[in-house]
Amino acid sequence: MVAKRIIPCLDIKNGRTVKGINFVELKDAGDPVELAQKYSNAGADELVFLDISATLEERETIYDLVKKVGECINIPFAVGGGISEVNRVEKILKNGADKVSINSAAVRDPLVVKRISDAFGSQCTIVAVDGKQVNGKWLIHTHGGTRSTDLDLFEWVQKVQDLGAGEILFTSMDNDGTKAGFALEALAYMDELLSIPVIASGGAGNMEHFHEAFNDGMASAGLAASIFHFGEIEIPDLKNYLIKKGNNIRP
Repeated sequence: MVAKRIIPCLDIKNGRTVKGINFVELKDAGDPVELAQKYSNAGADELVFLDISATLEERETIYDLVKKVGECINIPFAVGGGISEVNRVEKILKNGADKVSINSAAVRDPLVVKRISDAFGSQCTIVAVDGKQVNGKWLIHTHGGTRSTDLDLFEWVQKVQDLGAGEILFTSMDNDGTKAGFALEALAYMDELLSIPVIASGGAGNMEHFHEAFNDGMASAGLAASIFHFGEIEIPDLKNYLIKKGNNIRP
């Protein structure tokens, strides 16, 4: 059985780590390089770096910051934000990342998923999906959650899997920052539909929420931000808790 993963997330804006609630009311959470090093040393399985304003500002990812983070950690490292073509992926990988995460660009041009996967492999290609319930239906949102679409979440993840995505990073906008737990029903349904791993994001507030994500939601990984950034949960304590609950976790 493949071990479940614990993944801290660095949401970056203006060179700083930020965190909000439901994608708004952002507040400063610290220096991304210092946080990355801390999480790597604490036993995080992977790290995700999302330049959350790159797409809105129509610019590329901050490559020098990616390089600084990559140089101070020894765990797999995924980068997202402002990635719209293969040449940008190449720059990010050269600056120390192992994977890229694409979201808005894939909605605009789904074939970008295939181009990236063909060039660098599906193991390098994460498709991030920001989902929100609108009139009882899960719809995809883009541009840092600021723009709604009429794309059905579950149809979309199947499509990008077929195009070569190696992993889905699913964030529930309804749960994000609330600390009320992950969107378990949506996660479990996604697991039924897909053959690729799903990272659960949005809503982690305590250790039990990760256990629920892995067992009720069938997620392959649990991603969180504020509970790690502000010291509410320490990664070694979380891993010990999950192991005691019977989860397959790397110590």
